[in-house]
Amino acid sequence: MAAKITPHLISLAYDAALKSFWRKNALKKFLRECHVSEAHISTWANEESKRDFLDRTFNSLQRSDRGKAVIYQLAVFLADQTSFPDLLNWEDSTTKLTDAKVSVNELKKYLSKQNEEIKSEQEKEAAKIRARDEKTKVQRALTDKTKLDERLKLLHPHIGTQKGGYDFQDWFFDLLDFAEITNRRPYVSNGRQIDGSLTLEGTTYLVELKFTASQSGSTDIDSLKAKVESKADNTMGIMLSISGYSSVAITEASGRRTPILLIDAPHIYLYLIGSMKFDEILMRIRRHASQTGESYLPANNFSG
Repeated sequence: MAAKITPHLISLAYDAALKSFWRKNALKKFLRECHVSEAHISTWANEESKRDFLDRTFNSLQRSDRGKAVIYQLAVFLADQTSFPDLLNWEDSTTKLTDAKVSVNELKKYLSKQNEEIKSEQEKEAAKIRARDEKTKVQRALTDKTKLDERLKLLHPHIGTQKGGYDFQDWFFDLLDFAEITNRRPYVSNGRQIDGSLTLEGTTYLVELKFTASQSGSTDIDSLKAKVESKADNTMGIMLSISGYSSVAITEASGRRTPILLIDAPHIYLYLIGSMKFDEILMRIRRHASQTGESYLPANNFSG
């Protein structure tokens, strides 16, 4: 059976591979089974994310007919999945499994449609020629930074509204997913609404999101502190206020052994423009808090 290695097929296979495997070792095992060379897999550096490695892998495979055949085999194997063992036993396994199943079903439907279209030997030969001549780049279906930036701009007219707040909440956790930071979306704990959480370098941070036109004040800080103090000793809090903070709020959040980190819009844009990874931004503020007791480090002071 001839395969049309189209940009859309590449994008669907990429998305399915990204969402079907959460651990790097599981993804490595799958790629070996699909005959991606061990020489290439061995170039995966510890600090390189799954997303970046898959970008390199798919771009490399597109450069040869053999590589395109591997892409097609990847697509077929991904589409044949009926279970996702690597996505089990996570706090957000339900979300991960749902996303993976949707992605795999889209790939399966596309392959089925493509197979129906290739009926004659002439069509098969034409497909091979198109596959050899086609020069494509992976068009990732998953949200990228440009799309995140565009979505955030569309949210700004709705700042201060309930719908705007909920949409901003979804946007922020999509950002964490894109940055490959382990997170949990909003939940209720002991009767308190938690906007979500993220885990970084062994520390869990409760998340508080403020999508308001006015600056966050001391009462907002007190609310997050109360939530943090009711949890385990290694729990901290991160507040993201799109409009920043009053000086009183910053003072209230800071102090000896402060459990709160404060971020605002400039920190978000520092990530969106590609200056720093998002986990690096959070750890830079964490380091500043540890050294000074100050919960807030303006983005324009990061060089200091």
